[in-house]
Amino acid sequence: MKKTIHPKTHKIIAHCACGAEYEVESTKESIRLDICAKCHPFFTGKQKLVDTTGRVEKFRQRYANVSYGKKSN
Repeated sequence: MKKTIHPKTHKIIAHCACGAEYEVESTKESIRLDICAKCHPFFTGKQKLVDTTGRVEKFRQRYANVSYGKKSN
């Protein structure tokens, strides 16, 4: 590999909003995460705040009259 075409990487500490810290290698000086493996609902099995109130109903109302099929000519 050519040495002059690759960016410089640094070992840094990535900080999550939950307080977890990870040592990673990155081209950035610092990384702040919103969610990580320690606080993600998929890995913890706990549901966090979910803002889905009314989304399904709004979707159904918006697309209630749309027909999915072949166009007739």
